[in-house]
Amino acid sequence: MATTQATPVMDIPAHVPPELVREIGLTTGPEFLAAPHAFMAKLHETHPPIFYSVNPLIGNSWCTIKHEDAFFALRHPEYFTTAGATPFPRDPNNYFHFIPLEIDPPHHRKYRAILDPTFSPQSVLRLEAYMRRLSNELIDGFIDAGEVEFTTAFGRPLPVSIFLDLMGLPQEMRDTFVGWAVDLLHSQDRMTAGLAMRGIEAYLAQVIVEKTARPDDGVISTIIQARPGGEPLSEREIFGFTFFLFIAGLDTVFATLNNIWLWLAQNPDRRREIIAHPDQINAQVEELLRVFSVTFSGRTLTQDLEMRGVQMKKGDKFNSILPACNYDPDVFPDPTRVDFNRPRKPILAFAGGVHSCIGAHLARLEVKVALQEWLRRLPDFAVRSDAVISYWPGGVVGPKSLPLVW
Repeated sequence: MATTQATPVMDIPAHVPPELVREIGLTTGPEFLAAPHAFMAKLHETHPPIFYSVNPLIGNSWCTIKHEDAFFALRHPEYFTTAGATPFPRDPNNYFHFIPLEIDPPHHRKYRAILDPTFSPQSVLRLEAYMRRLSNELIDGFIDAGEVEFTTAFGRPLPVSIFLDLMGLPQEMRDTFVGWAVDLLHSQDRMTAGLAMRGIEAYLAQVIVEKTARPDDGVISTIIQARPGGEPLSEREIFGFTFFLFIAGLDTVFATLNNIWLWLAQNPDRRREIIAHPDQINAQVEELLRVFSVTFSGRTLTQDLEMRGVQMKKGDKFNSILPACNYDPDVFPDPTRVDFNRPRKPILAFAGGVHSCIGAHLARLEVKVALQEWLRRLPDFAVRSDAVISYWPGGVVGPKSLPLVW
């Protein structure tokens, strides 16, 4: 997320009360990088519900840590627009929107309708047998070794391979794609991020040309062949749609699995609890997604608005810190505890409203299958004793590596 033209730290609008200004190092500071989920949970003890974050790297914005406020912002595009919500650099002379994320209602609906059938619960369930087969093939590759670097041997290849098949992209390019995504989403060097951006742009432009000439049954071809309202999408629309899905699909489930498996490795009693209650797997997945959510949700105010007595102005940036919102003690008592019997309440792991994650059903099933197949074959494992766990900076939260032994 270190790729936007940042607002200078001291460039704070006059309407922002000084007592609400904070420089907390969100996504990049040492406390965040040491233990990001603990850091975000602690915000409820140390910060007001809405505060103004100054950040020389990613820019200044209002931030909320309350579930209710994020829930409102995500569901009221008349106040909070997603236009320009992603912080990635784009050529102003050849600008494209990340579709459908950066398109507000009602135009947003025509884009979501193109892929809703592909990512519906019914369609996703057809992938379950493939997910289980792939999970076991990956486990076969390291189970006899007694150790594995989880992120590269399972956490990454499982969701990324599934995603590439859906998109119609080559598996042999997986490491290149992931490298681009890591540089774009996590690099604190703008030149590195810019090179990744250009690499992705050039590659996808060529893929779109090829699939226009020779369509297949993948998502990219579906976008190219779509005729919403009887008209094809423009070249810029096709490109922006494809680019957004490419970035969104390569890092989020990967990071989620890494976070969950770190917790599993450190909590053998809770692993046994999961294994002992297979009938509760859906509730277990939902709770793990709440506790280990990985993303943020940026918006821009379309008009002046007061929330919790805080006056915000049209044009202000607004960031829902979704992991912190999922730790809101007013909604989830004892919020950092993983409680599989917790009363069902809406979680914000996949944002919400019209821009809720289109791949939410897919992600839930991937986590479910990964848990079931791994714990069936490897019920006992731990973090390697000499491992030092560190986290990626940027807008998707997860450990860089996770060495496991059994």
